[in-house]
Amino acid sequence: MSTPFPDSERERLQTQYAEIATLAGGLAHEIRNPLSTIQMNLELLGEDLEESSDPKLQRSLRKLERIRQECKHLEEILSAFLDFARAGQLDLELLDLAELVNEFVDFYRPQASEHGVELSPHLATNLPLVQVDRALMKQVLMNLALNAQQAMPNGGEISLQAYTQGDSVHLEIIDTGTGMTPQAQESMFQVFFSTKPGGSGLGLPTVRKIIEAHDGSISCESELGRGTRFTIILPAQVPLH
Repeated sequence: MSTPFPDSERERLQTQYAEIATLAGGLAHEIRNPLSTIQMNLELLGEDLEESSDPKLQRSLRKLERIRQECKHLEEILSAFLDFARAGQLDLELLDLAELVNEFVDFYRPQASEHGVELSPHLATNLPLVQVDRALMKQVLMNLALNAQQAMPNGGEISLQAYTQGDSVHLEIIDTGTGMTPQAQESMFQVFFSTKPGGSGLGLPTVRKIIEAHDGSISCESELGRGTRFTIILPAQVPLH
């Protein structure tokens, strides 16, 4: 597990994260305004072309739809970039990690069921409290669960296991999916690296940035055809009685 940052270092990092987030927010605003105008005009052009039965105009409509999809992809990348830039800004509170995971499982279970994925939580009782940002930790769980879901196109199981080890709390997210190659495992936390067509390559880097901002660590074990295990380690704060 990573060594907790001194208060002065944490303050320096928080200031740095805030500056990056402010810059990212300004950049997103400057990009979103013209992008919204482009999307609105594409919608209007599409409505005009849909009324025509001319084969040439119908071909133009299909090309227009492709441009609209690319604009949507740009919007998704922009949102992912904002998530990454803001990942270090924490609103910390003392929480029982098992309670947080159970909240996530209740929220995500309907979507998992639609994709033939069974959620199997195994959470130790009386875990020490951890100091985390509730919303960001749920974002971590969602990103990892969606990765697991995409690795199980024919359904499968996601196991979530929480337990204490030494002075830390461990959370494992294990899937029965297709697994990753060694090359993918080496690069998966690199910004903009993705094995998925159209992926932003920011999901797992955002996860790692959030965990490290909590003085924690994340590691991965994966084997092709057998599945993947992510292990998150967070420093324990207060024992439960």
